[in-house]
Amino acid sequence: MKFIDEATIEVAAGNGGDGSASFRREKFIPKGGPDGGDGGRGGSIWAIADRNINTLIDYRYARRHEAPDGDRGRGADCYGAGGEDIELRMPVGTVIVDVDTGERLADLSGHGQRALLARGGKGGLGNLHFKSSVNRAPREFTKGEPGEQRKLQLELRVLADVGLLGMPNAGKSTFIRAVSNARPKVADYPFTTLHPNLGVVRVGPEQSFVVADIPGLIEGAAEGAGLGHQFLRHLSRTGLLLHLVDCRPVDDSDPVRDVRAIVAELRKYDERLYRKPRWLVLNKIDLVPVDERDALVTEFRRRLRTRGRVFAISAATGEGCRELAAEIARFLQAERRAEQAVTSREAGPASPEELA
Repeated sequence: MKFIDEATIEVAAGNGGDGSASFRREKFIPKGGPDGGDGGRGGSIWAIADRNINTLIDYRYARRHEAPDGDRGRGADCYGAGGEDIELRMPVGTVIVDVDTGERLADLSGHGQRALLARGGKGGLGNLHFKSSVNRAPREFTKGEPGEQRKLQLELRVLADVGLLGMPNAGKSTFIRAVSNARPKVADYPFTTLHPNLGVVRVGPEQSFVVADIPGLIEGAAEGAGLGHQFLRHLSRTGLLLHLVDCRPVDDSDPVRDVRAIVAELRKYDERLYRKPRWLVLNKIDLVPVDERDALVTEFRRRLRTRGRVFAISAATGEGCRELAAEIARFLQAERRAEQAVTSREAGPASPEELA
């Protein structure tokens, strides 16, 4: 299925039904009182996160969604039926924004999460509500309220623990094939990924994490150059960035300059993304003689002036990939424990009732 991660739709909730102005008319009851019922509520529109959906492609073709109106009230105290609600199922990770106001309406981060997109209008009141001791035959009633209408921007941000960065042809797709069951397209010629790929990396019986591979970045990506800028937002949910570098590029370009260019694009795009933990991974180390590898890593560190973690792997042969995956799993586990500790401190000590 073609990966679609953006769509614009219009939603229109149903209008409320009008109230009724009616009077009781039965044999032997010549002056029956008011008995007009209320109008029904208009149908609302809800978004529901569904883990069985992985793309927004359906909303590229179905752009307008309307909920039914509520029925009008009737005599004999009959209230109008409410309009049926509409549920729009979307992938987990969808962010919904009101185009006109810029308000974020929902961030569907968990399966089954619901969010109200457009509320149906309330039904009008029948004349039954207007009777009093001085107004025994009211003819007043109110009309139903209009339902909300909105133009919405849907944006799918993939949920992954680790995001892969790098220039085109750095070996990101080969790496994700080497460590997971994902099978993105790879080739023995310069080629770039056209859409994000997700892979589940299992490092133990009950230990795994998700890796996201996005299209390669080029210089100027933050201003819209290339394909990668369209998918940088997918990295916003990740806990760790792996910056893959081709240590032996076929075009004889400078790998250190490429690293600096990508880091500069991250900073231009989003300062928070730039500050995420980021590890440097020198790929295609199998092309370097064994006795020269340590010197190569040292030279990278010196030129980049970095004290961060640097790994040397070969995604094509699998060399170093298992060890890197194990290090990632340990890092993510430590991060989760730290988050749980912070959450526990913020929650405060448990009450006697909770401990009982």
